[in-house]
Amino acid sequence: MQRILSTYVFIKRKLTPGLLSEIARHGVNAVEIFCARSHFNYHSADAVREIAGTLRDQNLTLHALHSPAERDFNPMHESSAPLSICDPERVRRLEAVDEIKRALDVAEYLPFRYLVQHVGSQRDPADQRRFDAAFSSLEHLHIFAKERGVTVAIENTPGEMAAPAHLRQLIVATRLTGLRMCFDMGHAHIGDGVLPSLEPMREFLVTAHIHDNNGMKDEHLLPYEGTIEWKSALRALPQDLPLVFELKEKPAYADPAPAFVALSAARGAFDRIERALSSTEEAN
Repeated sequence: MQRILSTYVFIKRKLTPGLLSEIARHGVNAVEIFCARSHFNYHSADAVREIAGTLRDQNLTLHALHSPAERDFNPMHESSAPLSICDPERVRRLEAVDEIKRALDVAEYLPFRYLVQHVGSQRDPADQRRFDAAFSSLEHLHIFAKERGVTVAIENTPGEMAAPAHLRQLIVATRLTGLRMCFDMGHAHIGDGVLPSLEPMREFLVTAHIHDNNGMKDEHLLPYEGTIEWKSALRALPQDLPLVFELKEKPAYADPAPAFVALSAARGAFDRIERALSSTEEAN
């Protein structure tokens, strides 16, 4: 199992060479970098080159970028104005697409394989206007990404618009066959459930987000800290699907503890998931 960590766990910190070095020191092989400008300034060629050099020096692979989800991420708040590719308002939708293209331009200096993309927010209904807007955005982004060697992987998120069945419909009905999917296990758990959510997405899966919760809100806990039934969940996943740990640092609003606190906990969870996967393979 490749140990892949999303830098979302450090979303309230700037992504620095020192932080990436600490991530590598804790046995992580690859990262998914979350595109929030206060964390990773993807607008800055110098910042991108610095991160590229550090990844190379630390022998870390960039597995994916997570597309920007907000206009102005404020590290002191949980969220800010969302960027939505399914916004029926054309000006706002094009603003979102343009910002995502800025993230895709990172590939010029720092190659990566997947762009993980949200389709809608938790409050977005799955109406035809939003479906058409998402199609228009994804059609454009898919072509732009492909020219840079990147595959767009749309992610299931809480809410109606980005439910697994609707994401599948978006690909099948629009014939955007180059699109792929990122299965988010924690989001599935607070939706229809892990196993029912997995099946509509299985055919198109290229990567997965792994985190836990108690079935009510998106907590991004370590595996086994919530109520996901991990034995059956891991058994159901496609073999060799890359599993990205997408965790939330604790405590959320205190002065940051040393990075090794979160990374040591993540290492323990990686160990436990690897043991569980080995048991599953032996059982099969």
